[in-house]
Amino acid sequence: MQKHKSIDIIGVPSDLGANLRGANMGPAALRIANLKVKIEQQGYTVTDWGDLHVPIRESLDPQIQESKYLGPIRNICRDLATITEDIMDKGAIPLTLGGDHSIAIGSISGILRHFHKRQQHLGLIWVDAHADVNTPTSSPSGNIHGMPLAVLLGQGHAELTALSDTPLRAQNIALIGIRNIDDEEKRILRESGIKYFTMRDIDEKGMFAVMREAISLASDGTEGIHVSFDIDGIDPRYAPGVSTPVSGGLTLREAHLCLEMLSETQRLCSMDFVELNPFTDVGAQSANVTVDLILSALGKSIV
Repeated sequence: MQKHKSIDIIGVPSDLGANLRGANMGPAALRIANLKVKIEQQGYTVTDWGDLHVPIRESLDPQIQESKYLGPIRNICRDLATITEDIMDKGAIPLTLGGDHSIAIGSISGILRHFHKRQQHLGLIWVDAHADVNTPTSSPSGNIHGMPLAVLLGQGHAELTALSDTPLRAQNIALIGIRNIDDEEKRILRESGIKYFTMRDIDEKGMFAVMREAISLASDGTEGIHVSFDIDGIDPRYAPGVSTPVSGGLTLREAHLCLEMLSETQRLCSMDFVELNPFTDVGAQSANVTVDLILSALGKSIV
């Protein structure tokens, strides 16, 4: 896949998938951090579609709240899937700004539909402190931001799995940086067929070796690679502005190397950056870090 020079930005200001509020402010924080101009300075043509409509949770019926906002999340992801599919169809890179990680159900479903029409497959690099493979029966909290990877594999709420024409292939998924996993979720992950790299794996092998293996898996028989990057994958010393911080995460250089290596493949076709929570940030530290990471994914070099 040749490198695209057009980026289409979509903001999804939703924190409905999580208990802790604030990730809905993530897209605004990234725009305030001058994301569009900085991408343009790398030579890209950038179109910002603005934000999808997301209902205010206080305006919703109590029964919807008790369902962990399944209906509104389905509608958000349905609309987002249509947009990312259209962006891919016209040959641009969709860059989805979250929002909590449940929005990846929508963004990736649209990418899957694009490739399914062409009888092609998608590879996935998922960077996260958490595995996100819970199902409604395994999740202690029921929060949907802990389920998106399971949904994309065809498991979980039927209203969400129906958004894509075909599930992801587990053998083309690499999960990087995990270090906080629920007990039942550990079993699901071990049985899923996903290749996962814990923080211990990164400590022992080094990020270069991990990414080389992850890219090989995500490239095997696929047409492009999507990266879904949860900011809590980074150690909170560097990016404190997240909803579910977990110590012992990626350093800034490990995170940048991950994305620099993906850029060099020229197979990166789409991206999510999610779970930035300005409410818990220190100044604009995490927003600025996220902008810099996006630039690395788009080919910004040190020299």
